[in-house]
Amino acid sequence: MPRARLVRFFSAGYLTLIYAFFYVPLFIVFCHSFNYSKYVSDWNGFSLRWYESLLSNTAILDAALNSLLVGVCAASLGTLTGTLTALAIKRYYFFGRKSLYVAVLMLTVLPDLVMGISLLIVFIALHMELGFFTLLLAHTTLCAPFVTLTVLARLAEFDEYLVEAARDLGASESRAFLHVLLPLTAPAVAAGWLLSFTLSMDDVLISTFTTGPTFEVLPIKIYSMVKLGIKPDINALSTIMFAMTLTLVLLAQAITRIRRK
Repeated sequence: MPRARLVRFFSAGYLTLIYAFFYVPLFIVFCHSFNYSKYVSDWNGFSLRWYESLLSNTAILDAALNSLLVGVCAASLGTLTGTLTALAIKRYYFFGRKSLYVAVLMLTVLPDLVMGISLLIVFIALHMELGFFTLLLAHTTLCAPFVTLTVLARLAEFDEYLVEAARDLGASESRAFLHVLLPLTAPAVAAGWLLSFTLSMDDVLISTFTTGPTFEVLPIKIYSMVKLGIKPDINALSTIMFAMTLTLVLLAQAITRIRRK
């Protein structure tokens, strides 16, 4: 066998193992969400009983609605804050600009445990009651740095002469931003929002430290249920969440393609 073909063979096998490692467990969860049996080892026929059980489980539904609320709000605030931060770092020169960029990088690699404890100390020092508002602030702090880096990567490819041309043609700073800069960075902003929403939806550690007993989110609810054993309706919930995430990704890809055309 020629060397080039051998390299392609092992590369394909390696990639196949990597993708199998990521997606085979998802496929198993998807299949057993339609299994009539509550045991993974048995297949007793196709059924929607676990989806019906999920829809009748008010505790999980309430936690899911809380997670969606926090996820949408935190993603929106994080995208707004992160986009403005990226524009400030890229297009303006001010005292502490490099320090701000380093701080953003540090937040992306800071362990969630450290961030959760730090935010908890701040909330206690400010005498803030733990609940929706503190969880929203914590998730916004988590999401904003990732949006900043995503938008900065797009701005690195941006032609600054386009803004200067708009200003030469009489556009104000705000109109140049709305009609030139923002449309060109929209794919990165959308990607940052989706990334922020995903980070907020599956966060456990920060949510554990910054939410109160009266406001429970889905990751904490699932984690507490797993301690007592995985129930089949969790498979149905995971399938729905995966389908929702896949829909958002496909929608973002479609928007990006339309803008490129």
